[in-house]
Amino acid sequence: MFKLFPKPSQSLYQHDRDVNNPDFKLPKMASLIIICCMNVLLQLSFFIIVSSSNKYAEYLGGDATFSGIVIGIPTVFSMLTLIPLTRFTQLLGKYTRPLHLSCGAGIIGNVLYAIAYRTNCLYLILVGRCVLGISFSMWMYCKRYCSDPRIVGIRRRTTLASSQVIGQGFGMSAGPFLGGLLYKVGFANRTFNGYTSPGWLMAGLFLIFWIFVTVFFEDVPDQPQSIELQPISDPAPSFVGDDTEGNPLAAPPLVPSATSTRPASPVQETFREQLSQISRSQWGVIACMCWFSMGCFFILGSWEAGLPVYGASVPQLNWSPFAAGNFIALGGITCFPFLLANLAFARRIQDRNLLAFGSFLGLTGLVIFLSLFVTSNINYGSLFACWWTVALGFNLATTVTLSLLSKQLPPGWNTRTSLAIQYSNYTGRVTGAIWGGSGVSVGMKNFVGVEIAIVGIGAVLFTSFWRDLKAKTG
Repeated sequence: MFKLFPKPSQSLYQHDRDVNNPDFKLPKMASLIIICCMNVLLQLSFFIIVSSSNKYAEYLGGDATFSGIVIGIPTVFSMLTLIPLTRFTQLLGKYTRPLHLSCGAGIIGNVLYAIAYRTNCLYLILVGRCVLGISFSMWMYCKRYCSDPRIVGIRRRTTLASSQVIGQGFGMSAGPFLGGLLYKVGFANRTFNGYTSPGWLMAGLFLIFWIFVTVFFEDVPDQPQSIELQPISDPAPSFVGDDTEGNPLAAPPLVPSATSTRPASPVQETFREQLSQISRSQWGVIACMCWFSMGCFFILGSWEAGLPVYGASVPQLNWSPFAAGNFIALGGITCFPFLLANLAFARRIQDRNLLAFGSFLGLTGLVIFLSLFVTSNINYGSLFACWWTVALGFNLATTVTLSLLSKQLPPGWNTRTSLAIQYSNYTGRVTGAIWGGSGVSVGMKNFVGVEIAIVGIGAVLFTSFWRDLKAKTG
C-alpha cells in the first residue's frame, strides 16, 4: 500500500528542518523561483495598464466604465480557460504545459493591446486583454503549486502563500508606476508611445521568461496517485490541530490531516460520495474562505481601477496617469516591508488570526475614507492613508484563503480547493475593476458602502465558523 507522502529524493525536495519530516518539505528551489516569478509577471501584466487605460480608452472612443471592463475582463477568460485546462492537466498533475500556455498567451495578448493605437480600434484593446486572460489562468497553478501536498509540507503552505502575496504587492505597486512612467514617454512614435509601451514591454518580458521556463523548470515527477485515494471519512490523527509545534489543540480538525502517513484506502471513493461526507461546518469554512477571497480582490481591484478615475475628477488632485500611477505605487511600496515581515511571521501565526487582522485593518481604511468623504475633507495625505490601510489589510487577508483550506481538506482535494479560491479571486477582480471604473458615476458613498457591506458579510461568516477555522501554523 502507498504511503501518503512517499519518501522524496534529495534532488526534488529541500528540507529546512528534518529531511524525514514531510511537514516541512519544499520543492526544488529553481522551480519554486520560476513559479514565484511567474506570479510577479502576471501581476505586472494585470496592473501595468491601470494608470493609463482610462486615457487610452478615451483616446479610442471609450469611457471610464469601458476602461474598468478592459482592466477586469481578463479574469473572465481565465475562468473559461480553467475549465478545459484543469480537466486536462489534472490527469497529469503537471505544471509545464500551463506555464507554456501562459507565456504564449501573454505575448500575443500584450501585442494586440499595443497595436490597437496604430489601428485606432477601441475593441482591440479589449481583445488583447481577453487573450491575456488565458495567460492569467496560471494564477491558479501558482497557488496550487504552493499548496501541492506532493512537494509542499503542511507547515510551509502559508509561508509560500505569503510569498505569493509579496508578488501580488510588488505587481500592485510596480505595475501602475511603470505604466505611469511609460506614459511620460510621449506620443512622438505611433508604435511605441505612452499608451502602447506597457504592452510592448510585457510582451518582451514574457518572451524572455519563456526561455527561462524552458531551460530551468523541473515539473513534479510522476508518482502513484495515492493521495487521491484518501477517503474524507478517514479518522484524523490527534496531532492535526497543532496550534504551534508540540502544542495540540483541544478542537479536532474538520477532516483528515494532509500529513497522515496511514495507508490509503484500497477503494477510491467517488466525488459524490466524498461530497456527501462534508458536514455543514466544513461547507461553512469553504464558503467563508471563498467569500473572503472574492471580497478582498473585489475591494483591491475597485480601488486600483477607481483611483485614477477619481483622482482625475477631483479638482484639488487633478491627476494625470503618471500621477495616479505614482500614488498607487507609493501605497504598494510602503506596504511592502510589512508584507515581507508577514513572510517571516506567517509560520508562527494562526491563519484565522491573520485573516481577522487583515480584514479589520482594511475595514478601518474603508470607514475612514467614508467619513472623510462625508466631511469633504479629502486631500492627498488623507486619501493616501486610506489607500495604504486598504492595500495592506486586504493583501494580508488574501494570504490564508487557500493555505487554510488545503490544511482542512484531504490532499486529493488540492485541485478543487485551488479552483474554488481562484474562481472567487477572478470574480472579485473582474467585478471590482468594473465597480472601480464606475465609482465616480455611481457616487463614492455608494462605492465604499458596498465594500463595507462585503466585509460585514465576511465578518458574520468568520465569527460563525471561528472555531472551525483552526489549523496548523506554517
